[in-house]
Amino acid sequence: MTEKLIIKGGNPLKGEVNISGAKNSALVVLAASILSKDDVVIKNVPDLTDVNTIIELLNYFGSKIERKSKGEFVINSRFINKNTAPYELVSKMRASFFTLGALLARFGEAQIPLPGGCAIGSRPVDIHLKGLKALGAEVSIEHGMTIVKANKLIGNKIYLDFPSVGATENIIMAACLAEGTTIIENCAKEPEVVDLANFLNSMGAKIHGAGSATITIDGVKKLHSTEHNVIPDRIEAGTFMLAAGATKGKIVVHNALEKHLESLISKMIEAGVKINIIDDKTIEVDATNTIIKPVDVRTLPYPGFFTDLQSQMVAFLSLAKGTSIVYETVFENRFMYVDELNRMGADIKTESNLAIIKGVPSLSGAPVKATDLRAAAALAIAGFSAEGETTITELQYLDRGYENFEEKCKKLGADIKRIKELPVLTY
Repeated sequence: MTEKLIIKGGNPLKGEVNISGAKNSALVVLAASILSKDDVVIKNVPDLTDVNTIIELLNYFGSKIERKSKGEFVINSRFINKNTAPYELVSKMRASFFTLGALLARFGEAQIPLPGGCAIGSRPVDIHLKGLKALGAEVSIEHGMTIVKANKLIGNKIYLDFPSVGATENIIMAACLAEGTTIIENCAKEPEVVDLANFLNSMGAKIHGAGSATITIDGVKKLHSTEHNVIPDRIEAGTFMLAAGATKGKIVVHNALEKHLESLISKMIEAGVKINIIDDKTIEVDATNTIIKPVDVRTLPYPGFFTDLQSQMVAFLSLAKGTSIVYETVFENRFMYVDELNRMGADIKTESNLAIIKGVPSLSGAPVKATDLRAAAALAIAGFSAEGETTITELQYLDRGYENFEEKCKKLGADIKRIKELPVLTY
C-alpha cells in the first residue's frame, strides 16, 4: 500500500495552528528516561513514527511504558534487562544512538549498531565516542557494532571539535552519573539540549550552562522520578510560518517560542513578511499582499539559521521577486529536493553547498517525490502556493516529523488529502 498527498494550490493559509512537541527533543528525553529507576512522566510527546520507534526500542530494553492521555507517557526503567540494541530498530532512526550514553551510565556497558549515513549526508559519531572515552569508557567497533565499557565513569574536561547536538546530549547523559565534574566546551546550544538538561535536572542531575558554549555537569549517584513537558517544535512552527508566507496568508501560530525562532523571524521580516509577537508563545504571520523580497541565508548551528528549515526557506524564496542565495554549511546532500521544486517551475541552480534561487511569479502543480523529512515539508509549501494540483509521494519522511500534518493544514484552508493506493503489479 502506497500513500500520496494531493494538494490543490492557490489558497492563502488563514487561521490558527497549534504546534506539537518537538520531535528532536522528545526522542532524546525518552532515551534519557533510562537513567532513572523510578517512574518518569513525559508530556507533550508528538505522535510520530520516530517516536514510536524509540518507544519500541525502550520496550525492547525492558522499560515498562504506559501511554496515558494524548502525548503523555509513564516510563519505568527499573527492570531493564538488555543493553544491546538490535540493528533493525537502530537502522530505522539515527536517534536510537542517543541511548548509548544513557545505557553506559546505567550499566557500565552498551552495544549499539553504528547508525550509518542518511539521505541528507553523513553524520559521523566520532565526536560522541571521543567524549565517552574522555569519561573513561573503552570504545571499540566490531562488525558494525559500537561497544562501550567502563568500570567507572569519571568526570573530565571535554572539547568538542564541532558543536554536535547528538554528541553533546550523549555526553551529558553519561556524565550525569559519572564520578566528579565534567566540563564540555564548544557544545551545542540548541533548545533541545536545554530541554534535555532541564529534564535531567528535574530528576536530580546537576547540569549548569545548557544553552551556552560551556556545560558543567556534577555527577550524582542516582536520578529520581519526575514529570516533564517537551518543548514546542520550532521546526514545525517555522514550516507553518513559511507556508503562510509563500501563500500570502495570515496565520496565528500557538505554542511557538519566539526565542527559538529568532533567526527565521529575522529573515522573514527581511523578505517583507509582517511578524507580530503576540506573547512569548504566540506568533502572528501576516503575508497578505506581500511581495516577497530576495534574501541570502546561511545555515549554521543554533542560534544561526537552522538547517532543518533550509528546504522550506528555499521553497518560500522560489517565489521572491529577485535572486536569493542559500548556503548550506551543515549537511552536504541537503539540496536533493531541488530537482523536484524545479519540476514545479522553480528556477534553482545548485553548486556544491549553495543554491541560487531566481524567484518566479508562480509555481505550477506537478507530481513530485519527497527525498527526506524536511524536503517533504518544502514540497507541501510549494504545492500550497502553486497553480493546479501537486502530488507528493514518499510520505514516510513526512510522517517522521509532522504530527497530524494534513488536519492542521486543512484547518488553515489548504485543499489537501491523503490517499492510499495498492501497488501496481508488473509481470
